[in-house]
Amino acid sequence: MRDVFDLIARTMMAAISIFEAFTSLQFISRTRQTMTEYHITWHQDLLIYMTAIALAVGGVFLLIGYRPVLAVSLLLMYWLPVTFILYSFWFDPPQVRNIQAIHFMKNIAFIGGMIHVLVYGTGKYSVRRFFGVTKLPKEKW
Repeated sequence: MRDVFDLIARTMMAAISIFEAFTSLQFISRTRQTMTEYHITWHQDLLIYMTAIALAVGGVFLLIGYRPVLAVSLLLMYWLPVTFILYSFWFDPPQVRNIQAIHFMKNIAFIGGMIHVLVYGTGKYSVRRFFGVTKLPKEKW
């Protein structure tokens, strides 16, 4: 049963990351505008496209359970800075502080889930398991 829940959790985390990759590109002008509001002006298009690639690759790898360390590393390179830049609720005015704190805590929980995958692996239902299980027989001399 644990392995089924591992798969469900990985699927949910991958869905968020893949969705974020596509919406960043689909609404690229809004993404640029948000980056400008947070004073991220250095090569915005390069950052957007590289981020989308990292989120998509990391999300797909996490979903199928292939190279979990690479997958989580790619995703954390995005989610950690974004969480602390976008949802810095301690600097926000009181009328929006609560909702920003909720978004911050949601992302922190998401990051915790990815760290869990990093520490405990992808479980039984992953592509990685198939590579470990299928071994060629040794040749006899």
